[in-house]
Amino acid sequence: MTHDREWIAARIPHSGPMCLLDGVIEWDAQHVRCVATSHRLADNPLRSKGRLASVCGIEYAAQAMAVHGALVGAGDAKRPRVGMLTSVRGVRSYVDRLDTLDAPLDIEAERIGGDENTVLYRFNVRCGGVPVIEGRAAVMLDAERTKPV
Repeated sequence: MTHDREWIAARIPHSGPMCLLDGVIEWDAQHVRCVATSHRLADNPLRSKGRLASVCGIEYAAQAMAVHGALVGAGDAKRPRVGMLTSVRGVRSYVDRLDTLDAPLDIEAERIGGDENTVLYRFNVRCGGVPVIEGRAAVMLDAERTKPV
């Protein structure tokens, strides 16, 4: 791994049990690949009624996107610009639940567009090489500065 959970937790807005990723496997200017095992934890904060729905894979992907922002933006100096997931499109889920999957999750996010204020990513989550969930997500940067209209 190029970066572990501690490195990730210091650079994304999520901490404690809400930091879902275990590490960064590889990355470059357009792409990041992370790994996670938190989907198997009974105390995963995204569980509802003891279950972890497959759509929670979107949060895993969103955290990978935040990690990518930290890697290509601020590096080791500080947290990346605050982002807010504004939309997801073309989402395809191939399983009902994440908590029934035994192997680690393999999370990939690829930057496919954007500008200074918004970024578009394609994401996919796999388990043991099998697709779990995929789609596209738009992220608005510096979300804390945006006031409702």
